[in-house]
Amino acid sequence: MQHANKGVLFGFLAYLMWGFFPLYFKALNMVPPVQIIAHRFAWSFLIMAVLISLRKEWGQIWQAVRNVRTLGIYALAICLLALNWLIFIWAVNDGHVIDASLGYFINPLLSVALGVIFLRERLRLLQWLPVGLAGAGVLYLTVKVGSPPWIALSLAGTFGLYGLVKKVASLEPIHSLTIETGVLFLPSCAYLLLAETRGVGAFGHIHPLGNLLLAFAGLMTCVPLLLFSTAARSIPLTLVGLLQFVTPTCQFLLGTLLYREPFSSTQLVAFSLIWLALIIFSVEGIVTRRRSVAVEPVLTP
Repeated sequence: MQHANKGVLFGFLAYLMWGFFPLYFKALNMVPPVQIIAHRFAWSFLIMAVLISLRKEWGQIWQAVRNVRTLGIYALAICLLALNWLIFIWAVNDGHVIDASLGYFINPLLSVALGVIFLRERLRLLQWLPVGLAGAGVLYLTVKVGSPPWIALSLAGTFGLYGLVKKVASLEPIHSLTIETGVLFLPSCAYLLLAETRGVGAFGHIHPLGNLLLAFAGLMTCVPLLLFSTAARSIPLTLVGLLQFVTPTCQFLLGTLLYREPFSSTQLVAFSLIWLALIIFSVEGIVTRRRSVAVEPVLTP
């Protein structure tokens, strides 16, 4: 129980940090999204390399990467995450914070579906209702607008699959994140070097705050990812999905209240269906867990 509680706390903190990421990336809107991602990978791997060196665990890393299956799993994971970052950073700096938040509102229920399909996690009868409501919200938005909400669906899909891959991965979070960032470390450095030689590199050529934010990109990346990795391995994927509503709520509030992005009546209907789905799913989960706790002493010999 204590291990599960720690997983819930770590998951909440990770999603809270991600929820305020639009503030971070808006401050870097003068830097191309691909360069931001490259800095995140480069600095992140350096941080993880220091941690692994301090823990004297490079032996475990080398042993893991010699396994083709393990290396393939983490390479797939980081490619999904890189795509998710690229879409998100572009969306934030192009004035689509609300659309991005919709993707992360959808993701908890997508995580539920992925858990059922790939991990054979079973849903109770009432849990199917919010999944259907979320689907109805996306369908309504698609019909009214004339095209699917690609930003939202892309973000939900890439991060949902990333969570699934992390769930089936076998290494502890520090080792897995070291391998993930290491996969794209050299390509990131090569890209940044190429940008610098072509005179389009941002680092060292923008205002001091921007340079500082790029330098801290690794820390801002590693901390929530380590928290998320720990949570994903210690609690059910369905509960991981439930916690994720923290991120889109923060992003939605930033988009509407701070950045004053337009929010149409069509979006309101779609969001309302998805919000209702999350409420039903949350309440059902809370009630079920309370009943389990109440029954447990009776069932214990």
